[in-house]
Amino acid sequence: MTAEIRIKNLVKSFGSVQVLNGVDLTVEDGEFFTLLGPSGCGKTTMLRCVSGFERATSGQILIGNEDVSTVDVWRRNIGFVFQNYALWPHLTVADNVAFGLKTRKVPKPEREHRVMEALEMIDMAHVAKRYPSELSGGQQQRVAIARALVFRPRVLLFDEPLSNLDAQLRVKMRREIKEIQRSLNITSIYVTHDQEEALELSDRIAVMSAGDVLQVDTPAGVYRTPADETVARFVGRNNRLTGTVVDRVFTSDAGGLTLPAPERGDGPAVLCFRPEDVHLSGSAGERTHHAVIVASGFRGSYSLAELELPGGETFAADLPPLTGPGERTEFTVSRYHLFDASPSVEEEEAVAA
Repeated sequence: MTAEIRIKNLVKSFGSVQVLNGVDLTVEDGEFFTLLGPSGCGKTTMLRCVSGFERATSGQILIGNEDVSTVDVWRRNIGFVFQNYALWPHLTVADNVAFGLKTRKVPKPEREHRVMEALEMIDMAHVAKRYPSELSGGQQQRVAIARALVFRPRVLLFDEPLSNLDAQLRVKMRREIKEIQRSLNITSIYVTHDQEEALELSDRIAVMSAGDVLQVDTPAGVYRTPADETVARFVGRNNRLTGTVVDRVFTSDAGGLTLPAPERGDGPAVLCFRPEDVHLSGSAGERTHHAVIVASGFRGSYSLAELELPGGETFAADLPPLTGPGERTEFTVSRYHLFDASPSVEEEEAVAA
């Protein structure tokens, strides 16, 4: 049975505060789909609406051909992996995984079979008799996944499941989560504010901001062809320079950088480009620019440098590791995007405050 998820004009309000603004999304059957955005953007609220833990104010949620918008959470056949694991400390691993089956009065022989089946899926059968306090953080998270899988759900939901783990363990666990999802071919929605996590795990990503979905695309599409400035600055490292387009040429406000703008009309614009798209160059025929390296941090295979344009504007660049402060250089920008002028990050934060 197909487990495609269709979200139609989903609105969710808490009192007078509207958290989701008529969201439309489709998650394909068997897809690993990520909701990515900053805290407060509505991604966890949407996940909870899909699960049934929250009831949408209006709109529809369909799983397969079934409208589950008003269906109780325990009738949706959805597995939910929580941020804080939510394991009972006084129960063994096996009893934690079996807890939901027991409350649903699944017969003991079937219950035991399904518990071991779920633990074997995540390679944790050998710790069935241990208690949560005897497990590492990564092992506890895998038990939480087994508890979600034991119901044999048609959909698996993850609410920032790795945020409590250290950096090295997060990398290991996200690979394990992806392997489990692929092996089961289960439709999954994953919530995170970690861009790197989203880019590595996802088949597709929905970037959210203030209750709206700004872009839905593959990881490469979101990173390389952002729909607007908000997506560009949230997904990956980003440089931002304001300026003006005149006769299809962008010039930064201080006049230190000019780039072709063949698809834009005259007027204010924002230039966005990645540090890795800056290259030291002086080759004939290339549009080169002059700058001074004012700071440089060694990162092993490259240096993260701060460059200053003649007009005083600064930006970040990934440069060869031997470059250092004080050097004058020529550079090119291999890939960039021009967007309509909008408030800067600093202005938006001042308004929010």
